[in-house]
Parts: sequence; C-alpha cells; structure tokens
Amino acid sequence: MMRISSQQVFSGGINRLQELNTSLNNTQQQISTGKRVNQPSDDPVAAARILKLDQELARVETYQRNVDLADNRLKQEESALASSVDVLQRIRELTVQAGNSALSASDRQSIASELKERLGQFANIANSRDASGEYIFSGFQGSIKAFQQDASGSWNYRGDEGQRVLEIDDGVTVPISDNGKGIFVNVPAAVTGESSPLNTSGAFISGVTLASEADLQAAYPGGFPDDISIQVEDDGDIIATDSQGGNLAVTPPTYQSGEPFMVAGVEATITGPLPAAGNVDTYTLKINEKQSVFGTIENLIAGLESIDKTTAQGKAAYDDLVAQSLTNLDNAQDSIVLKQTELGGRMNAVEFTRTFLADSSVYTSEIRSQLEDIDYAEAISNLSFQSFVLQAAQQSFAKVSQLSLFDQI
Repeated sequence: MMRISSQQVFSGGINRLQELNTSLNNTQQQISTGKRVNQPSDDPVAAARILKLDQELARVETYQRNVDLADNRLKQEESALASSVDVLQRIRELTVQAGNSALSASDRQSIASELKERLGQFANIANSRDASGEYIFSGFQGSIKAFQQDASGSWNYRGDEGQRVLEIDDGVTVPISDNGKGIFVNVPAAVTGESSPLNTSGAFISGVTLASEADLQAAYPGGFPDDISIQVEDDGDIIATDSQGGNLAVTPPTYQSGEPFMVAGVEATITGPLPAAGNVDTYTLKINEKQSVFGTIENLIAGLESIDKTTAQGKAAYDDLVAQSLTNLDNAQDSIVLKQTELGGRMNAVEFTRTFLADSSVYTSEIRSQLEDIDYAEAISNLSFQSFVLQAAQQSFAKVSQLSLFDQI
C-alpha cells in the first residue's frame, strides 16, 4: 500500500492549481492579443515559420516601395517627354511658316523671337527635377543641371551618360532614368553639304537631301560613311569618294550648274562656274552626323536673323536651313517618341511586378494568419472549460486539504 503524506497532498494540489491557472492565463492572453502564438514556447515550429514569413513580408514591402519610386520616376520622365514633343511640334509649325517665301524680314524676326521663347521652354523641360530635387536627365549627376548655356548663349549638356536602375524584385531591375545626351543631343542630323574654303570658282553647294535611303544602305550595308567628298574638275567631271577612300558613281557624272546630281542616294546641286584650268573645287557631304535639338533650334534662329535672301546663294542657304531644320526636328521627335515607347515597356514591367508583389503579400499574410491568429470560438470554449476545471480543482483541493486525523480528535 502506498502511503501519501499530508505534505504530498498539499504539494500536488498546489502544483495542479498552478498548472491550470497558467493554462487559463495563456488562453486569456491569446484572446486579448488575437494571436495563438505569442512566444516561441507556444508553438516552436509555427514560431519559426512565422519568423520566416515576417522576413518575406518585410522583403515584399521594401520592393513595393521601390516599385512606387520607379513608377513615379518613369511617369515624371514620360510627362516631361510628352511636353517636349508638344514644344517641338510648335517649333516645327514655326519652321514651316519660316519657309514661306512671301515673309518679310520683320516676319522672320517675329518667328525668331517666338523660337527663342520656345527654346527656353524646351530647356526648362529638359532640366526637369524629380520630387527629391534631382535633375532627371543628368544621368548620375543628379545635382547638376542637365543643360546649361555657355558664354555664347548656346545650350550644352553638362550631365553624364549614366542610367540609374532600381531593383523591384529579386533579380528584377528596371532603369528609372535616361540621360539627356542620348535623348536630346545624339540625334541623327540631316545630310548637309559644305564647300571647301580653298575653292576659287565661287560656286556653292545647296539642295543636299537624302533622296533614297535604300540606295545609301545598298552602297553601305555595314553602316553609313562619315562623309562623301565631291570634286568638280576643270573639265566638268564630278568625282565622288567616301571617307574610306572608295569611289562612288555619280549621276549624271558631268557638272551642270544649278542641276542636281545623285551619289549613293544623296542628291545635291552645285551652282556657279567651273574652277579655273588646273584647279579643283571640293565639297563635302556630311552623312552620318549628329546634332542636338538645341543646336537645330539655335541654328534656325541665327539663320532667320542673319541670312540675306536677296542673293541667290543666300536664298539657297535659307531654303536649305529650313529643309534641314525640318528634318532634324522630325528626327528629334522620332528619338523622343522611341524613348516614350521604351518607357511604356518599363512602366508595364513595373505594373506587372506591383501586381505580383501584392499577390505575394496577400498569400504570405494568409499563411501567417493561419499559423499565428487565434480561432476565437475555440479559444473562448477552451477558456470556459479551463475556468470550470480550475474551479473544480480549487473546490476539490479545499475538501482534500481538510482530510486529517487531527480533525477527528
């Protein structure tokens, strides 16, 4: 027979009451916090999984902030580019007006005045800033104004060629900026012609235009040459060579003053007498040139204010200026529209990532809730049962603690 002392009775009863009270307190804490796992000892396996899920949610929140930042930067750049296209469109309209032969000198001056205003407006757009005050088209040099005027008043790019990127998910990065040099400076320029300062005949070249890009590409499938040299000999022969030293066919091959000729898809006209016996006149066709949008507008303004249209050479130079400016403005708009298309692709990628991160956050939160959150119906039922058991244990302990031989004496 096992003997149980009074001390064992009291000790066992108190321990049991403490256990029941601890369970009751734990249930009360779960109900008050709404969490099933308040400390690792409540469920070690679930606690470890919850920690990993918390880390995943923190990662997603960080990337969501990056997505918002990337979206804001891209939208601001897209807005700036859209505004620049509007300004260029107005400049193009003014350029078409300038080509009207009926305009007087004062009319051209009025157009030049508005072009100056539009040029300043365009510069303000190119120097747009983001919410943090950095210039969005300066590359990595966000604190430096992208375009600044030099001593002569010409606008020059002062940033670098860097492109900022931002990670919006694990292994997923998106460019959030574009440097102004690539958008506004390195713009394909119209084909132009220059007369050598050593020419002695007084003839001049004009009407230079790319009449057939297919012919130029056929002549140079690997890439356009930097320039084509045209020589007019004293006997009227026209000889064309490219920057690599290759000879090119000229149609027609004999010089006729004021009549256009074709070489590798480029049409040009030379007007004036042949060079004197023993001399050669040289002209250069600029094929693969780049010109900034600012340079195009500045040259147009200077031409409107200075070119004398009363001479044949001046009229030809003015007509060439208008035609080349229109081509350069069209090329600039194409460059900006191409960048807008690229921005649209980036914005789509950002939006797709935003949706993916949102779905991931919801899924992770649901799993975390299943592991951590309490079932109130079950918890309240457990609390009622544990209260009942604790009360019964207290009452039984009170009865048992009175069972003593001394009580019978």
